[in-house]
Amino acid sequence: MREEFVLINVRPNGEAAKDMVIRDGRIAEIVAHGSRPHAEGTPIVDGEGLLVLPGLVDAHTHLDKTLLGMPWYRNDVGTELTDLIENERAMKRVLGIDPARQSATQIELSVANGTSHIRTHVDIDTQYGLAGLEGVVASRERYRDIVDIEIVAFPQSGMLIRPGTEALMDRAMREGADVVGGLDPSGVDRDPKGHLDTIFAMAERHGKPVDIHLHEPDALGVFAIELIVERTKALAMADRVTVSHGFCLGMLADKPLARLGGMMAEAGVHLMAKGGAASARPPVLDLMEMGINICSGSDGVRDTWQPFGNADMLDRAAIVSQRNDFINDVHIELALRMCTYGGARTMALEGYGLEPGCDATFVLVRAETPADAVASRPVRRAVYRKGIAVAKDGALFAA
Repeated sequence: MREEFVLINVRPNGEAAKDMVIRDGRIAEIVAHGSRPHAEGTPIVDGEGLLVLPGLVDAHTHLDKTLLGMPWYRNDVGTELTDLIENERAMKRVLGIDPARQSATQIELSVANGTSHIRTHVDIDTQYGLAGLEGVVASRERYRDIVDIEIVAFPQSGMLIRPGTEALMDRAMREGADVVGGLDPSGVDRDPKGHLDTIFAMAERHGKPVDIHLHEPDALGVFAIELIVERTKALAMADRVTVSHGFCLGMLADKPLARLGGMMAEAGVHLMAKGGAASARPPVLDLMEMGINICSGSDGVRDTWQPFGNADMLDRAAIVSQRNDFINDVHIELALRMCTYGGARTMALEGYGLEPGCDATFVLVRAETPADAVASRPVRRAVYRKGIAVAKDGALFAA
């Protein structure tokens, strides 16, 4: 039996008012509002002229180690990457961070804020083994009816420098991880060729994508991207490789940036840019014009690294806009696109969007335009997942 209803008087992506016919969890038709009568007996839902956006995509976060809902954590750690990594590894046990419990807390907040798809990096190391993966896999199953979660096996503490981590990573790929992660091949593992050869070989062996945290600055970061591009092309992995952060891209003069950006675009390497307060930020507008697909994500949400974050991708689009000095509507909408279609392409999502044939997964907000939604960040009026309302007025219907 088909399940059908009509969502009337809504504005997909800020267009003129439309009526959307939702059938069996998909968008069956979109017609001008009031342009034709609907079948007798079909349920009608009044969209009240609200703006409709596709489900928001958080393409880079760390569900396993958020401190949301836990007591305040006083952060007295410095800003050096190795200090932050070592402190976090120690604090997991001291604070009693339960990956299943903590990931559930962030997932519920994310969905209430309109997020429909999440890519989360989960720590894999020799101290905690696969505990983080097991906890997030449990949450993924628990919430599978309201959100899609993709898991990256992430060697946060290093891989080659910690014997046994590579074997754990490989096991993680067999036991629920969807993406092979990497981290600063020179700065952390001190072996760029060895690190990248290992993770690309693992990705090829399991038939999975790659997502590499790259904090390395200047020439060191450029060298890493060049090596990543080489391997992406050699293994025909276009659109299956992501560089996360890529701060070095914000440290280059125009000519070197154009050269490196052109290489990434040609190879089909995605970029994740969160727009945070790092000293260097990739110039996302320039890189988009070069043809690079760019997504964004919450990154760490209230964790041992920093106390900020709210798992709200409209807020993230605002952060990206402010960091890149986006003040006109066209550019602000590009920042929002990073949090919707850019993330969808990075995660290779099927049926994503607001066209007939797409999944009926979207969020309704009281805003005049997409740029207004980013600037105002209104409470999400309703969140739909494959034609079913899962949240209203900023709260889930059922936890």
